[in-house]
Amino acid sequence: SYTKSEKLASVKGKNVNTIGMIAAFALGILIGYFIWGFETASPERIELEDAPAAEAEEVRRVDVPTDGFPSEGPDDAPIVIVEFSDFQCPFCTKWHNETYLPLMEEYPDQIKLVYRNFPLTSIHPDAYLSAEAAMCAGDQGRYWDYHEALFDSVYGLSSDALKQYAEELGLEMNNFSVCLDEHEYKDFVRADMEYAMSIGVQSTPTFYVNGQLVVGAQPIQVFREIIELELAKLN
Repeated sequence: SYTKSEKLASVKGKNVNTIGMIAAFALGILIGYFIWGFETASPERIELEDAPAAEAEEVRRVDVPTDGFPSEGPDDAPIVIVEFSDFQCPFCTKWHNETYLPLMEEYPDQIKLVYRNFPLTSIHPDAYLSAEAAMCAGDQGRYWDYHEALFDSVYGLSSDALKQYAEELGLEMNNFSVCLDEHEYKDFVRADMEYAMSIGVQSTPTFYVNGQLVVGAQPIQVFREIIELELAKLN
């Protein structure tokens, strides 16, 4: 049987092991944050049941719906990139500036980009309303111009700033303000979030390139390689 001192040493050892496991887990998240360039959704972000995580080892394609969502590029493009993103996410901004713009220039007739909303509200308090505002701008045919203004974020993403972007783009302000103030797209954005979680999206930005999962603000070469392989299958 254990002596009192032996039991105490055993408990201390278990505590040390527990602390070590917690520290290792936290370090892993931190390393992923800086290396892979994404921000993870908090389980407290919205009141939804837990969604199954995407299987990291399993190579699969997900048929993500694109009809009715903002898109740029030819409707019959052979490459469809669906982006789940957040206008307040710095990694989303990084991908937008460093990868999205040159990628669309490099493959102007071969890519259709579809933008879907996944605002991480627990860490980005202005992201949800920004997503609504972009859809309000879309009602006046200016979604992508407004999309650019949000990622430039010259004035921030407060409610006043969102209206200032609309005014500078020459939108009809009464209609825009009513749309924004009455949250006409609140349910639309929430449905985007719910769908994203249902297929395992956990962070922003997350992409599906012809259904293939790409997580994080990956460099253009990662997307280029997938695109070239997909195009080669068509030849």
